[in-house]
Amino acid sequence: MAISSEQIAGVTADLYEWALRKIPQDTKAALAAAASVESNATGAKTLRIMLHSADAAQAAGSLVCSDIGIPAYSIKIGTRVRFDGPVRQALVDGLARVVARSNPPLLKMITNPLTHERGYAGKDMPMVSFDLIDDADYMDITCSPKALGTGRWEAAENFVYPTLQQIEDYVLDVVLRSGSQACPPIVVGVGIGGTFDHAARIAKEAVMRPFGVQNPEPILAAMEQRLLAAINTLGFGPMGTGGDTTAMAVHANYSSSHGFVPVAVSLNCWINRRTRARIHGDGRVERIE
Repeated sequence: MAISSEQIAGVTADLYEWALRKIPQDTKAALAAAASVESNATGAKTLRIMLHSADAAQAAGSLVCSDIGIPAYSIKIGTRVRFDGPVRQALVDGLARVVARSNPPLLKMITNPLTHERGYAGKDMPMVSFDLIDDADYMDITCSPKALGTGRWEAAENFVYPTLQQIEDYVLDVVLRSGSQACPPIVVGVGIGGTFDHAARIAKEAVMRPFGVQNPEPILAAMEQRLLAAINTLGFGPMGTGGDTTAMAVHANYSSSHGFVPVAVSLNCWINRRTRARIHGDGRVERIE
């Protein structure tokens, strides 16, 4: 059985809407845990307001934040998948469905960087990266819209044979420059190695890792712990109100590279938008996140 364009359009539209109206369960749990131990009274109150806001949006079917970001998908395609119709156009059609049916109406966030004209569609929208899964008969689709607060402060830089300390110093510098404008508590994704574009891609994959999943690389697992502790001593706190909770998690990823080593830092705000589903070859849709 082939996966149809209609099915892809429907699933990708649903994923985008879910990402805008509900924060992930692990993120909600992390915010609640942080609120229970936050030493700054204003910071703790801000975390409770965030939780209340997320619950209210979910109950009313409203948007958690008016900045809906721009739609971005990471799609992994099983090598045994067959398609019935166009795939890239199905993503475009899915975005158009969200725009047409959303209540409240979406703001025009897709911007032409040359003219600054804003609209609901544009060149290369929605953004999508593709990869393959050997011997699988499903599409695995993750939607993680990118909004202004974190998108403005993400960064990448090339190093030559950097030490772990140099990498960690760079990550801290990026977080310091973002300050409270990234809408903390944030999730920090770090991509190390590959080429410039690949480092950014694996940083984005890292930022989407569910909380509590252990990094299989011991060096990176230790780096994540050091960076999280260091970031949470910066004092920005929830939405810049001060406190111990500037980041909920740091997730790092790496790729083999040359002597030049790009390091990319991806950020997600407190909403931590991330939804995921699989379309199986037999037509079944499995919602994962």
